[in-house]
Amino acid sequence: MAGKRRRAGKPGAATPSRTALGNDPFVRGAAPRVVAAAPPPPPPPSPAPAPAPTPSARALDVLGLLEARLDAAIEAAEARLASAAGGGGQAVASARDEVRAVVAALWPAVRARLASAGDLLRLLEPPERLDRHGMDPRLVARATPVVEALYASWWRVDVRGLEHVPAAGPVVVVANHAGLLPWDALVLRHALRRDHPARRELRPLLDDAACDRPASGPLAIRLGAVRASPEAAARILAAGDLVGVFPEGSSAEARPWRERYRLGAFGRGGFVKVALRAGAPVVPCAIVGSEEAAPAISRAGWLADLLRLPPRPSLRVAWLGQLPLPSRWSLRFGPAIDLGGAGPAAAEDAPLVAGASARTRAALQAMLDEAVASRTSVYL
Repeated sequence: MAGKRRRAGKPGAATPSRTALGNDPFVRGAAPRVVAAAPPPPPPPSPAPAPAPTPSARALDVLGLLEARLDAAIEAAEARLASAAGGGGQAVASARDEVRAVVAALWPAVRARLASAGDLLRLLEPPERLDRHGMDPRLVARATPVVEALYASWWRVDVRGLEHVPAAGPVVVVANHAGLLPWDALVLRHALRRDHPARRELRPLLDDAACDRPASGPLAIRLGAVRASPEAAARILAAGDLVGVFPEGSSAEARPWRERYRLGAFGRGGFVKVALRAGAPVVPCAIVGSEEAAPAISRAGWLADLLRLPPRPSLRVAWLGQLPLPSRWSLRFGPAIDLGGAGPAAAEDAPLVAGASARTRAALQAMLDEAVASRTSVYL
C-alpha cells in the first residue's frame, strides 16, 4: 500500500476513541474525577513587620543609653562634691591646689618628651635645603640626639689620639670599614664633631654600592656622607674640612667572620693622590667594635664560614645587618703618615702613591691589632 502503513490490532477489539490529550486516565479505568471545591478567600493582609534596626541605629541607641548613664553619674558626683564643699570647703580647695601643683611639676618633663617624639617624627620630613653634596643641615640637627644616644649609651665609644688630628686645615682620615650599613662613618663623623677640641667637620666618602643601597644610602648622604669621587674630595679639602676615607669599600662586607679586623686591599691609592693634591696629611684611624655591631648572619656564606666548610651559597638574612648590636667601640687616631714632603705633582708618581698607600695600610693594621688585643670585653 503506497504511502500508508496501517497499525495492526487485535481482531474483534474495539478501538477506543482518542481524546484531545491522548492520555486520558478515565480510559484506563481510573477513579472518577472529583471536582474540587472553590478555595476560601484569602485572609486580609496583615500589616508588614517593622524593618530590623540597622547597625548604625543600634549603635546610636547604645550611645544614647551610655550618654544617659554618664549624665546620671556626673550629676551624682557633682552632688557629692557640693555636699563635701558645704561641710568642708577647705579640704576641697586643698585637694585642688595639690592637683595643680602636680600638673605644674610634671608638665615640663611631659613637654620635653613630646618635643623629642616630635623631632623623631620630623626626621621623615622632606628636606628643606641641601648643600652641594646632598647633606640636609636640618636633618643633621634633629638626628643629633639619636646619634648621641647610639654613640654614648649604646656603643659607649672611647676615642683616643685626637691630638693627631690638626685643629685647622684639610685632613684625610683613613679608617677600616665593616657592616652592611655605614655605622662606622656616622660614628667617625660624630666623634670629631663632639670630642675634638676644634669640633672638626668631617665628611665620610662612601662608594657607589653604599650610596645606591635603598633607604640607608640616601639617608647617609642627608646625614653628611658624600658619594666618593676625586672632585668631591678636592672641594671638601679646599674648604678646609676633613674627609673620611674607607679604602676597602663595600668589599669589606663579605669578609669572613674569622678574618674580622684583617684589612683587605686598598685599591690604587686614590686617597693618597687626593691628599697630595690638597696638601693634606693622611691620618689613620682604627675603629674597633664595628665588626661585632653587625651580626655575622647578615653576611653571605656565614653558615659555611661558621662550620669551616668550603664557600657555597647559604642562608643570608640581610636585614639583621641593619640592627646594630651594643658592642663597645673604640676609635684610635694615629700619627700622620709620612709622605716624604711630596707636593701636588707627586700625585702622578705611581710608585710613590703605591708606597704611601702600603704604609698607611700597614700602620692601620698595626693599630687594629693593638686595639683588639687590649680590649677586655666586646659587649660588656
